[in-house]
Amino acid sequence: MTDVLPGERRATLSAAKKSSRIPRLRELALLPALAVLLIIGAVVNESFLTASNLISILGASAALALVVLGESLVLISGKFDLSLESTVGIAPAVGALLVIPSGFGTEWPAFAGIAVILVVGAVIGVFNGFLIVKLKLNAFIVTLAMLIILRGLLVGATEGKTLFDMPEAFFTLATATFIGLPISVWLALILYGLVGFGLRYHRVGRSLYAIGGNREAARAAGINTDRISWLVFVVAGVLAALGGLVLTGYVGAINASQGDGMIFQVFAAAVIGGISLDGGRGTMFGALTGVLLLAVVENLLTLAQVPSFWTQAVFGGIILVSLMLARFTGGKPQT
Repeated sequence: MTDVLPGERRATLSAAKKSSRIPRLRELALLPALAVLLIIGAVVNESFLTASNLISILGASAALALVVLGESLVLISGKFDLSLESTVGIAPAVGALLVIPSGFGTEWPAFAGIAVILVVGAVIGVFNGFLIVKLKLNAFIVTLAMLIILRGLLVGATEGKTLFDMPEAFFTLATATFIGLPISVWLALILYGLVGFGLRYHRVGRSLYAIGGNREAARAAGINTDRISWLVFVVAGVLAALGGLVLTGYVGAINASQGDGMIFQVFAAAVIGGISLDGGRGTMFGALTGVLLLAVVENLLTLAQVPSFWTQAVFGGIILVSLMLARFTGGKPQT
């Protein structure tokens, strides 16, 4: 057995400490980027830094933030869930159709419809978890198929029409305010804080990082990898359904394309926020700053009257730059 020289040991420890600081530096790097964008926005449009516009940015990004929270947990566990964007549409649609007179004819009370929305998200997560965790099917293919299936179910259930005349309770999260901010914003902040605390200090949170970093090693260490991985899909489904409810309140209706294409923004926010596509790395603070960065960019482009199709091009460019940054700072490519 070869002994490690003291100098080599110090160099190794120094390199390890340096590499452990890189993800945190990537997350904090978004803060000056946000500051720069705020300055640019103030120059481009004088109404950008007004309280009403900033609150509008936060309100508009609340639904995205909830879905990103769910996707980030799945990514940290080393898996993917593309179906979250369809859950954003189908979950609130089922709840609404059970409540409104023009729906399934059941006319359930509003609170029951809202409960069903969360249950639908959980059921989708349970089904995804069964196929991926128990049957060992590829997460990318399974959730892509679920995305298509759920999108078809949404179009079929709504008959391609927009759902209106929902109870006021369906809009409360997006329309009601507390200390000047929508309830949806406070909800997102609280959930990010709780999940971030749990990931850092709770046994399940630390186990999640271990599973994403090396699933077999985590299993050998006594971690119930299947149970935690399955739980993550359920939590992600519930968060996506909750995000769909918030989006419904923000828009004021549910259409057959609700959530369509949202997954691209979700991955963009997660990636630029430092969530590794390889699993085992990333924090909720980083994911939240990623959401805010995208929201500010979108609002800035809108105020600058840039055509909407350029927004997608900008988001795509942000993803590519973030992936290159992750490649050169993280030491290995993200696939």
